[in-house]
Amino acid sequence: MLILIFYFFIAIAFIQLFFYLGIFGKFAFAKPQDVNPKNIPVSVIVCAKNEEENVKKFIPLLAEQNYPDFEIVLIDDASSDETLEVFEEFEQQYSNIRLVKVQNNEAFWGNKKYALTLGIKASKKEYLLFTDADCYPTSKEWITTMTSQFTSEKTIVLGYGGYEKIERSLLNKIIRFETLLTAVQYFSWAKIGAPYMGVGRNLAYKKEEFFNVNGFIDHIQVRSGDDDLFINQAANKENTTISYAPEGFTYSRPKESYKEWFSQKRRHISTAEHYKFFDKLQLGIFYTSQLFFFLLVILLLAFQFQWIAVLAILATRYTVVWTVIGFSAGKLKENDLKIWFPVVEIVLIFTQINIFITNIFSKPVHWK
Repeated sequence: MLILIFYFFIAIAFIQLFFYLGIFGKFAFAKPQDVNPKNIPVSVIVCAKNEEENVKKFIPLLAEQNYPDFEIVLIDDASSDETLEVFEEFEQQYSNIRLVKVQNNEAFWGNKKYALTLGIKASKKEYLLFTDADCYPTSKEWITTMTSQFTSEKTIVLGYGGYEKIERSLLNKIIRFETLLTAVQYFSWAKIGAPYMGVGRNLAYKKEEFFNVNGFIDHIQVRSGDDDLFINQAANKENTTISYAPEGFTYSRPKESYKEWFSQKRRHISTAEHYKFFDKLQLGIFYTSQLFFFLLVILLLAFQFQWIAVLAILATRYTVVWTVIGFSAGKLKENDLKIWFPVVEIVLIFTQINIFITNIFSKPVHWK
């Protein structure tokens, strides 16, 4: 029996190495990205619901972008705080701000996709650049950097939305590592011609791509997924590219309690259930192989079965993964995570198991 388990362990190790070297290595070892300004007309779209404090801080950073032709479409999704009033002040202050006021609609009550659809239709520019109300760009060249990757063929650009660092916080490192790993995955799959998701914190596409798939209509009943479900449907090998130059990153404040982050991840994982079959399959194989790798290491070492070979495979796996994660972290300016990788990876794996089990018995709460 142990010999069969050992062979299964070897197979799992090969699967892990295939993912990290064969797929994730495409991004990890890619050359630094050139930024060649295109100066195409851009509508920056921000949808907010009860984000009064965040929009006060971050909308001016968007308005001050160093870019010749852009507007900012601010969407107030029926906020109950002072978000709308703040937006109206910005509309008076900046000539390139367009305000969209969303009233609750009985058919689309509390649905962010409905609000975004109204904002997209109100936009006047050919290209759309999305970020969230609690996000801010790393530089005044954010629009320039993201739009520089558009070509006549590449009409969808996937960007990186990171989280701020909080010193002496293990939870912060776990959140940022999970964000890093997710970015490595969707960047790598996009590079090999199989894009499957993007993040609304930093995402751009030509407006025609939205109308080509009838917007969000095919998944309007799913409360989340205005970013990843849209990309899962609209993106393909021909029309999608990535932007990973640091000037094009966005950042936001991460959750500061495990309970809040756990709820957030439950929503994200429940959305992935609506991905295309192949995308669900590759994600399932990757995360399952991660779990089984460590479980089998523990089992084989507990019985001291072929322990030298097991330790050699474990060392090989860690060397490869650490290298790939290290190069990726360098590209995405998350270098401190290299040191913590062995710890946060284990914690994240078992957190994901907990989320999966919890989602089976109760549905997560989405944007209200």
